[in-house]
Amino acid sequence: MNPITRITPDFAVTGELQEPDFAEIAAQGFKAVINNRPDGEAPGQPTAREQEEIARKHGLDYAHVPATTQTIFTDEVVSAMEKALNSVEGPVLAHCKSGMRSTVLWAVASARSKPVSEVVAALEQSPFDMSLLEEELEKQAAHTDTQTT
Repeated sequence: MNPITRITPDFAVTGELQEPDFAEIAAQGFKAVINNRPDGEAPGQPTAREQEEIARKHGLDYAHVPATTQTIFTDEVVSAMEKALNSVEGPVLAHCKSGMRSTVLWAVASARSKPVSEVVAALEQSPFDMSLLEEELEKQAAHTDTQTT
């Protein structure tokens, strides 16, 4: 299994998951998996449907929020990630190829409901360089402001 990186006490990321990883995830106390990989992104990758079946077999909630570099900041994807985060019980483990895309998605979705400074502080604890993301976080925070007024 790839290393797991905790972003907050209730949210962590990792790279690509395979079937044997799900038992370990459940044993580590995670309650849900969010898959941020589109089906068919890489040869041999389990489909979202297969992963959901495996996750449920291990007592894990599951959500599929596929994102690519072209779609990661779209309202559709960010809203879907926000919904997924709000609909599953934590701790949550999100995964993509390396964990970076899942980290970005957590950050932009979280910026809609948390202070950007809080999101940035959590990101500073991750091994990923997210320094260029702050402007996008501010946009997402403003997006929420315009949605609620």
